[in-house]
Amino acid sequence: MNRWTVTMDPRREATRILMMEGREERLRAVLGPSASAHPRAVSTLLEGLALWQQRPLCVVLCADTEESMSALRLEDALGFGVRNLHFDVEVMLRGPAHRRRAGPLGGLGCFGDLRQLCLQGVSP
Repeated sequence: MNRWTVTMDPRREATRILMMEGREERLRAVLGPSASAHPRAVSTLLEGLALWQQRPLCVVLCADTEESMSALRLEDALGFGVRNLHFDVEVMLRGPAHRRRAGPLGGLGCFGDLRQLCLQGVSP
């Protein structure tokens, strides 16, 4: 039984989401900016995915700034990822070296950086 990992990358212009089962991509999405989303939208989305798969998800929340991460409301007051019955969040703050260059989406765009984070996984 492979682990399901969801990697989320909130940005000012959009939020990218990649869900993988082991090494296989299962879902790619580019949603609107997290700052304009309903306060429960992200938790509800993750709970729904976990219920659909009938197992908890490992979630990697990565962003360039703390401000973009806090809009998703997946971290506690100390900056640690939340954990509940449906998902366990690992928070990763990236530095400038990991920022991707802006360019045309070409479909949903390149998800190579999120794929690498999924393959590395999060510690249980």
